[in-house]
Amino acid sequence: MPTGSVKLQSIKHLGQENHSYEVSDEEPTGSYITITHSKKGEKAQKNEEQPAIRVGFFELFRFATCKDIQMMVVGCVCALLHGSAQPLMLLVFGLLTDTFIEYDIELLDIEYEMMMFAFYYVGIGAAVFLLGYLQISLWVTAAAKQIQLIRKLYFSKVMRMEIGWFDCTSVGELNTRMSDDINKINDAIADQVSIFVQRFTTFVCGFCVGFVKGWKLTLVIIAASPLIGVGAGLMALLTGMELQAYAKAGSVADEVLSSIRTVAAFGGEKKEVQRYDRNLVSAQRWGIRKGLIMGFFTGFMWLVIFLCYGLAFWYGSSLVVDTKEYTPGTLLQVFFGVLIAAMNLGQASPCLEAFASGRGAATIIFETIDREPEIDCLSEAGYKLDRVKGDIEFHNVTFHYPSRPEVKILDQLNVVVKSGETTAFVGPSGAGKSTAIQLIQRFYDPKEGMVTLDGHDIRGLNIQWLRSLIGIVEQEPVLFATTIAENIRYGRPGVSDKDIITAAKEANAYNFIMDLPQKFDTLVGEGGGQMSGGQKQRIAIARALVRNPRILLLDMATSALDNESEAVVQEALDKVRLGRTTISIAHRLSTIKNADVIVGFEHGRAVERGKHNELLERKGVYFTLVTLQSQGDKALNEKARQSRSSPLGMTKSLSRAGSYRDSLRYYTNSFPITPSLHHICSFSCLKEDDELVEPAPVARILKYNAPEWPYMLFGSIGAAVNGGVNPVYSLLFSQILAVRFKYPVAQRKEINSICLFFVVVGIVSFFTQLLQGYAFSKSGELLTRRLRRLGFQAMLGQEVGWFDDHRNSPGALTTRLATDASQVQGATGSQIGMIVNSLANIGVALIISFYFSWKLTLLILCFLPFIALSGGFQASMLTGFAKQDKEAMEAAGQISGEALNNIRTIAGLGKEKTFVEMYEAQLDAPYQAALKKANIYGACYGFSQCIIFLTNSASYRFGGYLVQKEGLHFSLVFRVISAIVTSGTALGRASSYTPDYAKAKISAARFFQLLDRVPQISVYNDKGEKWDNFQGNIEFIECKFTYPSRPDIQVLNGLNVSVKPGQTLAFVGSSGCGKSTSVQLLERFYDPDHGKVLIDGHDTTRVNVSFLRSKIGIVSQEPILFDCSIAENIKYGDNLREISMNEVISAAKKAQLHDFVMALPEKYDTNVGSQGSQLSRGQKQRIAIARAIIRDPKILLLDEATSALDTESEKTVQEALDKARQGRTCIVIAHRLSTIQNSDIIAVMSRGIVIEKGTHDQLMALKGAYYKLVTTGAPIS
Repeated sequence: MPTGSVKLQSIKHLGQENHSYEVSDEEPTGSYITITHSKKGEKAQKNEEQPAIRVGFFELFRFATCKDIQMMVVGCVCALLHGSAQPLMLLVFGLLTDTFIEYDIELLDIEYEMMMFAFYYVGIGAAVFLLGYLQISLWVTAAAKQIQLIRKLYFSKVMRMEIGWFDCTSVGELNTRMSDDINKINDAIADQVSIFVQRFTTFVCGFCVGFVKGWKLTLVIIAASPLIGVGAGLMALLTGMELQAYAKAGSVADEVLSSIRTVAAFGGEKKEVQRYDRNLVSAQRWGIRKGLIMGFFTGFMWLVIFLCYGLAFWYGSSLVVDTKEYTPGTLLQVFFGVLIAAMNLGQASPCLEAFASGRGAATIIFETIDREPEIDCLSEAGYKLDRVKGDIEFHNVTFHYPSRPEVKILDQLNVVVKSGETTAFVGPSGAGKSTAIQLIQRFYDPKEGMVTLDGHDIRGLNIQWLRSLIGIVEQEPVLFATTIAENIRYGRPGVSDKDIITAAKEANAYNFIMDLPQKFDTLVGEGGGQMSGGQKQRIAIARALVRNPRILLLDMATSALDNESEAVVQEALDKVRLGRTTISIAHRLSTIKNADVIVGFEHGRAVERGKHNELLERKGVYFTLVTLQSQGDKALNEKARQSRSSPLGMTKSLSRAGSYRDSLRYYTNSFPITPSLHHICSFSCLKEDDELVEPAPVARILKYNAPEWPYMLFGSIGAAVNGGVNPVYSLLFSQILAVRFKYPVAQRKEINSICLFFVVVGIVSFFTQLLQGYAFSKSGELLTRRLRRLGFQAMLGQEVGWFDDHRNSPGALTTRLATDASQVQGATGSQIGMIVNSLANIGVALIISFYFSWKLTLLILCFLPFIALSGGFQASMLTGFAKQDKEAMEAAGQISGEALNNIRTIAGLGKEKTFVEMYEAQLDAPYQAALKKANIYGACYGFSQCIIFLTNSASYRFGGYLVQKEGLHFSLVFRVISAIVTSGTALGRASSYTPDYAKAKISAARFFQLLDRVPQISVYNDKGEKWDNFQGNIEFIECKFTYPSRPDIQVLNGLNVSVKPGQTLAFVGSSGCGKSTSVQLLERFYDPDHGKVLIDGHDTTRVNVSFLRSKIGIVSQEPILFDCSIAENIKYGDNLREISMNEVISAAKKAQLHDFVMALPEKYDTNVGSQGSQLSRGQKQRIAIARAIIRDPKILLLDEATSALDTESEKTVQEALDKARQGRTCIVIAHRLSTIQNSDIIAVMSRGIVIEKGTHDQLMALKGAYYKLVTTGAPIS
């Protein structure tokens, strides 16, 4: 399923009757991202989403107290009264018109009459202000209280969930739910409700006025109105289509970014950019089509409205003139009554959308609130034993993680841990060691079997009590963002300072803490970021010790440390183990040797058990581990000795980058940091650099849009004409009033001509809307496509290390391409259109009104800013006020984020309650802010609603004076007032309906950030050395390397190895010893931090990247194929030239692939499916080999190319590989001895260096690590 498409099943999953945690999505994070893509298409999704909404509208209020309900009821009453104000004003308006016309015919004291009307208007205005204020502030206040309660309930429920639930629900998703989803509920139960009630009332009352005053005319107008609705409905449909059109391109982007290493290795960047661009065409077409259709419908709506006007005035005036049924005032009342009713109905619909999305959000949130956790950590139930000895036993435990039910982690595990002894768990990674520890803490319950403590099944014990017995120190200890003392205090509530100091001393932490300026009050930073690895580890040990635990669990507690810190921490651990039941998981011998019992794990079973020496004799799992390790340690120590004698003292600092922050701190002055280290520094400082983007300058955005200037010009012309329509309409409208309703014949003619004019204006406006819509959408979509292509190209040009950063995961990048690029157009075309439109609108209005009466115009102009403000305010009301709440929620969000990210640590310490209380304390500020906001917001709303009434009261009063004293014709009073008032409100609306301008600038800035980033290893430039007779002579000299995303783990530690052209080099060693890393350095996915890689004597950092990669073919363990035919996948091997079918076939024959392909119905045109899912592993592997062969590489890299295959396919693939190796330099990484034996050089690696190398026979003669591996037949892993 392409990742850009609207993928809804994950919403359903979360909703499955409270078993949400049993559902595993292959990509829990990805599937959430796919939903966020489609924010814009929510309207279109509504119909598919329906099954997921299971919360009725009134259920949203289930947490309201009596007081809240009273407030909401009063708010509703106010809204009802407020809604009837506008139609009420129409009655006044009708009387006013009649008065003016009577004055025109027979003189009466117009000034006095106008005075009366002014008072009416002021009265209605005051009432509206009061009602508006009450209806909003009451509802917002009530909602604030309910939302605070929902937040509390939700968070405290989430903190009670069992750990398995968190495995299936990504933390990112939970954080989003806590902020966005709860805000959605807020939108649905706050001001929107009262506004909906108000608008609906206006709708009903408007029609009532129409029918009561003149039913004939009302029916005529209603007859034409469905046409308007049709237009609006079709517009919503289109948004969905556009998203689906982008989905194809999005899936291309996702596929390419997910397999970026393959793309880079085969130099496919340019090809992929073209493929992506081809797929963008359809999205662009839809976008333009959508613009055209939007333009068409907007134009169509205006046309219908103007035709309606024409029809109504023509028919209405005949009723006034011929049958004398109506007065002119009635005509206006009816006409405006129906118009206002229709408009309010339209404005009420966004509220319905808010209700729907609120209900959708509430479904998930309320389900969580109602869900009972399987393992409830806060429950009081369960026994507490009086005496605890500390015997732990696993009886036939079988277990799989709820998030991956198909993978069995523990399989009939039986282990006994005696009290007071130290038991070490050893074994390859993934054997279930850490899982066993988590079962002891009761993070999970076993599927079969049981875990007992002193013979009691731990499921019967009280959880908080059980966990309080256990101290745990993990591989990556989690510290909370507070002081050192507080962090240690988390171990046990109410612990005295003396105990803290004792614990710190026991953990060997006391001395370093006292050296810090603030001692125990030093802040450790977010996630303990200010401390080095060893310091964090010791604080964590102190925290575990302060509990005075009966059972101590050490999960790789020293593995991430450098040798010095390790010795210190190890010493601390040895001190505290005495007299406690201790389980230690470790990979390093030094930590295991002196354990009382060593248990070897493999595939979820305990396969051996005994002391160090007994197990060495057994030659099993433990033996393999030991052999590789001791050799590695020896070699490392040798190296260290050499470097000490050498004059280069600085190597010391790089010996292990365990606490690389320290090394940065101390050595910045003494020697220049390598660029990559610097890069990391800047990375960790800019942890959340997404938020710090400066909005991009509009000039730069326009520069990208420059080629489309003709479109923008025509669009602007269209916009200008559209802007002029509003004032012209008021001109026509007042012209109608001016018709002398006395002389029938002249009148008929005049009325007909005015009605005709209405039709003309409608038609013109139709075409200009169409023009504006098409031109701007065309320029905008071309810009979007251009940015998407450039952005994608920039992404593919980054070095591979850039993709390791979690912020640049494929999901995040595809989202960025999908949404950011399309938001940018909000800052160019449509924005310009908006500005031109508004200027034309105001300009024309002012010219008209100054021309007819400058005095009255000046008076009204005083009100204009307020009118524009109110228009803007009303439009922003439609979007609701959730955005401001976000800032207030930050502090609470930080606590919840920290709590959810470290839920395991918190559960282990039994600190859930504390975090819930901290969170609730933080909720008070946003709540107070919301209450304050309710008042301000209510006042603003009331003001914006009543300003029109006040304007009218002042201007009609003054107009009456001008009519009486200066003989101004009364129709001109109407003309001036309506021209300015309509243009003012239109202006306000326009200003806020602009597609988010600020958002567009920020999206653009993010995009430019990407475009401006200079990759450290650039694929696109042609600089660098190239040479003709490329031989494939490879040398690694003293290579040291750490991955930029994990700077504290030294992967290569001074690798020295060389291969002559045509030779085969095999790397052997345990996982994580740097075998694959060396291959990646050769491909130049990364550059070494220290030392160099030479090819034919050239330093790789100076060689042209694409030239270098074009000489290397790679076959990896899990070959990545693209979603196209077999032939295309093989051709992918060489993207620099056109490849004939014969070459493809000969490559396939060499890879033992040809016969299998010919057996398929579509032969070489068979589609391999996404990620090659239609094929078996052996088949995929052979396609990958053919792909590597076709580029005729000088160097062939085989990274575990056969390890994932069964024996039969392995034979075939192995044969293919042996053929492919002939005459090429080859580097093989393998775990099976059969694949290595006939290599020219075998290099045994451990901990990032080569510990021995030579041919098979030489190494056997050495009787070193390799010999032990071969003779015991132990797996090399």
